[in-house]
Amino acid sequence: MSAALRIAREEWRLWARSRVVLVAALIVAVLVAITSVLTAQRVADEANNRNARQASAEQTFFAQPDRHPHRMVHYGHYAFRSPPPLAAFDPGVDAVTGQSIFLEGHRQNTAMFADTRSGADLGGFAALTPANLYQLLLPLLLIIIGHGVLLRERESGTLAVLLAQGQSGLALAKGKALALAGVAGLFMLPVAALAIYAVSAGEAPLAAAMLFAGYALYLAVWAALVLAVSLWVRQRSVALGLLVFVWLLVALVVPRIGINMGSAAVDAPGKIESDLVMLAQQRSLGDGHNAADPAFDALQKQVLEQYGAQSIEELPVNWRGVVAGYSEAKLTAVMNDYAEDRMQMEAQQSRIVTWFGLASPTLAVGAASRTLAGTDLATHHRFLRESEALRFDFVQALNNLHASALSYADDAQRSSDPEAEARTRVNADAWRLLDSFRFAPDAASERAARAALPLAMMLAWLAMLGGAIVIGARRLTP
Repeated sequence: MSAALRIAREEWRLWARSRVVLVAALIVAVLVAITSVLTAQRVADEANNRNARQASAEQTFFAQPDRHPHRMVHYGHYAFRSPPPLAAFDPGVDAVTGQSIFLEGHRQNTAMFADTRSGADLGGFAALTPANLYQLLLPLLLIIIGHGVLLRERESGTLAVLLAQGQSGLALAKGKALALAGVAGLFMLPVAALAIYAVSAGEAPLAAAMLFAGYALYLAVWAALVLAVSLWVRQRSVALGLLVFVWLLVALVVPRIGINMGSAAVDAPGKIESDLVMLAQQRSLGDGHNAADPAFDALQKQVLEQYGAQSIEELPVNWRGVVAGYSEAKLTAVMNDYAEDRMQMEAQQSRIVTWFGLASPTLAVGAASRTLAGTDLATHHRFLRESEALRFDFVQALNNLHASALSYADDAQRSSDPEAEARTRVNADAWRLLDSFRFAPDAASERAARAALPLAMMLAWLAMLGGAIVIGARRLTP
């Protein structure tokens, strides 16, 4: 057996006899087990519910009776974002961005927020996820267990004996690092279990493996920090105080500073604020419900020339439907421009916060975790874009039906003539023009590429701390 392994084995024996270590480890293990089970169960229930609601919304849309196509434009439809399997570990931005959206003509609605009743039912555990525990509490447990990993040898006088017996500082550091790595490895077992569960539920093995590797790297960074401080500081009380201070700074203070800096650097307006700003521009486009709006005079001239007609009554298409489709296209282009600007600004804020991972591995692992789990801001933005494309497609398909299947005369008189109103009702089979919608996260390779930067930041942290450990071990004296 090598010297490093013997040193690590003795350290494990000491920790196994320590009641403080056992109690702390037991508390964390219970918390991880409870939050893992509750989060996995909640996410699975939400996935089933949202998939069922998506199918129900489509069947309800198809089951509508014969009616005017524009009534179906305003009847609308729902799009749901189902949580991916790895959301059982890290639900990410789900709780604050909403997971469903109502789609209707002439509007881009805000995604709806999560049902807060589930949080009340779980007594607060809904907000305490396995990802939160690993990012915040596991480093504290490593600090409690390992802050005296070498200082104890110095204070008890055994360090002088070990060095006198020919053990080098590097060999001692290697053994202590192996001991801390063993503890961190035990803490990784729940992550491995959740990763296997996610793969069995349909997650890509690459994403699950990289999530496991990301948290292993994160715990390795904290284990290296604990060992480095134990090598460079000469008193256990000072080491414990310093490590707790670093934890407060890295896990709580720097993330708050990063978020504030992101908000201060890029002032991204909210959805309601954007809607108010573009209201004047929307009005200049004309009212799509009023085919006589002067805003459509140029369009009328163009359409009359296209069909060689002298008046809109002579057109082979329904002028009202043409106006509805034209207005919807113009309005959607304006709404998409504002929405894209807002999402770009939100993405810039997120990138600024991610770069603070250079000062906080907690921020870095959080960014990598959400990205690999498919619960990050970029995934939410893709949901908004895809649901908007679904909205525009079915609204324009109904507008085309309005223009091609109804006569202008009947459409103009349907409010005053019951027979004309009956002739403007389209057969319900036409509602099958709605496409089915099932949202899925990006491919694992794309998520892995997006997570490369925060993972590289944690590697940089580990390399820097590894250098500090090597230098400290070579200078190690009793």
